[in-house]
Amino acid sequence: MSRSIRLLSPVALAALALSLSLSLGGGIAHAAGPSDTASKQAMSAPAPAPWVQVDSAWVRPMVKGQTATGGFMVLTARQPLTLEGFSMTRAGVPELHEMSMDGNVMRMRAIASLALPAGQAVMLRPGGHHLLLTQLPDALKEGALLSLTLKLRTAEGKSVTQAINVPVKTLTMLPAASASAPMGGAGNQHQHGMAH
Repeated sequence: MSRSIRLLSPVALAALALSLSLSLGGGIAHAAGPSDTASKQAMSAPAPAPWVQVDSAWVRPMVKGQTATGGFMVLTARQPLTLEGFSMTRAGVPELHEMSMDGNVMRMRAIASLALPAGQAVMLRPGGHHLLLTQLPDALKEGALLSLTLKLRTAEGKSVTQAINVPVKTLTMLPAASASAPMGGAGNQHQHGMAH
């Protein structure tokens, strides 16, 4: 064997050594520099927490001829925030609304904002605060997924947003953790396609 090595040129010997080191080492090794350390930290760092935890989100399906519907969910902010509205990817006019009783008449009106205290669940539900999606050119059908962006403001006055996807589905009950009364019960027959 020593005789064979003596017959190899220095270039062939170097190539053989490199080939053996690559096959044994699994590839070319290099020292980790600052960029390698940063990329490893970025890959292992958890994604930043969302501004708001969104639970039980849904949008009511629409029937033919209806141009508006409501969006409902439970929002829990991790710090004091103000919900200042929302936007949507499809055509239409998004508004933040509230419903309240005025004597025996239920009234609905647009509101500029809604406080989201830190750690407290705030319900957007039929008969109360909700998202109103109006002037929609096409009906939202059961099973669709609607992309919305919540527009928020921090206690320091910084504007932030959070994208969410909300399913279009028919629900008749409030989320179990927040209430046990049906949403479509007596005295709560408001439909978002009706005039206000």
